[in-house]
Amino acid sequence: MLATRILRSAKGAKPNITGFDISKLRAAAGTPKYDPWERTEAWRYRGPFTRWNRFKGTLPGLGTATVAFTIYCLYEHFFLNDEHHHGHSEGHGTEKH
Repeated sequence: MLATRILRSAKGAKPNITGFDISKLRAAAGTPKYDPWERTEAWRYRGPFTRWNRFKGTLPGLGTATVAFTIYCLYEHFFLNDEHHHGHSEGHGTEKH
């Protein structure tokens, strides 16, 4: 009980009873200069396993399908005649579609 009274009476920052300072531990640990697993983990981020190469093949036909659909839409818009909806009602009576 005497130790806690002495520590409470100290002014300023609250001292640690155990003497362990986490900031000193973090400063001492830092980043390791040599990672023993670096060589074995390197294959995950190089060559065919780079981020671009991993996601490049997720939608393999999307580019071709987009171009084909665009060409079809342009062909339909400019070259195909849609005479059904131009107000002509030949053979349909008075109904409008």
